[in-house]
Amino acid sequence: MSLPKTLAEDVARNLVMVAQLIDEEPEQAYAYSRIALRLASRVAAVREAAGFAAYATQKYAEALAEFRAARRMTGSVELWPVMADCERGLGRPERAMAMAGEPEVQKLDKAGQVEMRLVAAGARRDMGQIDAAIVTLQSPELASHSVQPWTARLRYAYADALLSAGREDEAREWFGKTIEADKDGATDASDRLAELDGVEFVDAMGEDEIEAGSEVTTDAVTDADAKEEGAAEAAAPPVVDADADALVDEDIVVLDEDDKR
Repeated sequence: MSLPKTLAEDVARNLVMVAQLIDEEPEQAYAYSRIALRLASRVAAVREAAGFAAYATQKYAEALAEFRAARRMTGSVELWPVMADCERGLGRPERAMAMAGEPEVQKLDKAGQVEMRLVAAGARRDMGQIDAAIVTLQSPELASHSVQPWTARLRYAYADALLSAGREDEAREWFGKTIEADKDGATDASDRLAELDGVEFVDAMGEDEIEAGSEVTTDAVTDADAKEEGAAEAAAPPVVDADADALVDEDIVVLDEDDKR
């Protein structure tokens, strides 16, 4: 579906803000997604962005509704795993398990199938079926020595499930394997492994030094915090609406009527 050029630009600006804020400021991202939704609710990309923003703020019923709408518009199965995870968020793990057995799963790419496996294992754990969760995660992707974008998360989930089952030695091994694959530090596997090994991290400063330093710096820290909060408020981006003049991200292309022809 194409939009008038000015409207398309306004929608694109809001979608850019959603993408930029969703990881660090999910509530702000959600606010921008609602504006985009108000402007162009019949655009699949808008419904999908609104779904992810709602998902990031744990509004699972709303997220599921948006994902379903996006899927109806596109016919794509790409959102199937996150839709199943929304069912988990709503306290319906049995529905997530039912979705894991639907034909749509076979149409997913490899990354989507791994994500579906993670969701299904999570649903098993939700239902108290820890051994079944472990079996669910056992797969060629888990056994592979090749590191893929999903490898660290898959290994971490397996290690965590093993630990929950009381299989501590195996869990330690898999947390170690997670660290090998997690070059970006996306998981806390190193902390979990250190905890299993009884490693404690202590501050290098003694208590007397900390207290003395606190007495001297308390007022300065308070002033610095106040200044930082003021700066953050001043720097917060305004909500982009139909009259906004923010720049559109170069990666987003929106067709107007002339482009469409």
